Amino acid sequence: MSPISTDPTNAVLLGHGDFGAKSSGVRARMADRVADAVAAALDDSGIDAEVERPWSRIVIRTAQPDAAARTAATLPGVGFARPAVATAPRLAAIRDAAAAIATAEPHAPGETYAVDSDRIGADDAHAFSNGELKRKVGRIVGEATGAEVDLDDPDRKYRVEARAREAFVSVRRFQGPGGLPVGSQGRVVVLVSGGIDSPVAMWRLLRRGCTPVPVYVDLGDYGGADHRARALNAVTTLAARAPRADLRTRVIDGGSLVERVVSATRDTRMLSLRRVMLAAADAVAANADAHSLATGEAVGQKSSQTGANIAITDAAASRPVHRPLLSVDKADVVAEARDLGTYDGSTVPVGCERVAPTHPETNATLASVVDSEPETLLDDARAAGRNADVVSV
Repeated sequence: MSPISTDPTNAVLLGHGDFGAKSSGVRARMADRVADAVAAALDDSGIDAEVERPWSRIVIRTAQPDAAARTAATLPGVGFARPAVATAPRLAAIRDAAAAIATAEPHAPGETYAVDSDRIGADDAHAFSNGELKRKVGRIVGEATGAEVDLDDPDRKYRVEARAREAFVSVRRFQGPGGLPVGSQGRVVVLVSGGIDSPVAMWRLLRRGCTPVPVYVDLGDYGGADHRARALNAVTTLAARAPRADLRTRVIDGGSLVERVVSATRDTRMLSLRRVMLAAADAVAANADAHSLATGEAVGQKSSQTGANIAITDAAASRPVHRPLLSVDKADVVAEARDLGTYDGSTVPVGCERVAPTHPETNATLASVVDSEPETLLDDARAAGRNADVVSV
């Protein structure tokens, strides 16, 4: 065992995201994915560590537990990360570990505490009961800190996991995003614009185990280099949360397609523009072996996003179109974008606002939209999608 030092934590204990209740085989495969992602993220961050999965938990062995825990807690599939003392599963050793933590992080005057513990393993794995473990650890913490116990609403909670071969004692917890490990749910093409919404939608898909294939449609004179740069920067920011995932962005030359839409359509212009983007993304999905498409749209947020109009735009794609933000208020999306670090680079107006007509249609019919579009518009959009440039993040 690693000795207890002045800064006693020498490990990080990780909890599962939303796959703890799955079958043992599926759970093991997903835990392996999370462990691989954690190891990659730590390596990318320059944190010297070893990642192990000796049982259901993932354990990081490191001399930089806080940094390792903060990094791990950004990754999909991680429910929590606890810097911990890893010690022998004997009562005396566990009490010493708890005392070391309590001494290293003194309680403020009036700060209360409680102890939460689990004794895991066969009945004869330990020479103490869980109740005895909780009482003895609670007593040593009280002696070391002078703090009062509060079992209902403590300011600080000490956590002990006593397993057959090792015990872990911790007091700090970094909340992870939960969800499923990236790559466990296949690939989804995600339209990214450089705006606020699409990076958040992409993150929500990452968190549910999907590998996004980002697609940016360059709008030519209606877009701009800053729009493209902001979209790529958002993808780069999110890529740190999915180490080793292939998040290369497909950039589609859509300038001529936009010009044709603007020339041929009026009130239904925004619907045709969305249909062009979805048709192009559908072609990318075919090449990238993606099972579906996704956008950052929310129902009713814009004229092209009314319930009726969404049905019309989706008709341009042969795959399901997911909208992770379908029922999310804009204020909540903004808050999430700030947390993710994608907000500041996403506040420039994206090019499609300049395409919008004065009086956009909010309740169109498919026939009226198709009748106004140039005859080969969607076929040409699919061709543009097949010829997309691949840009590394």
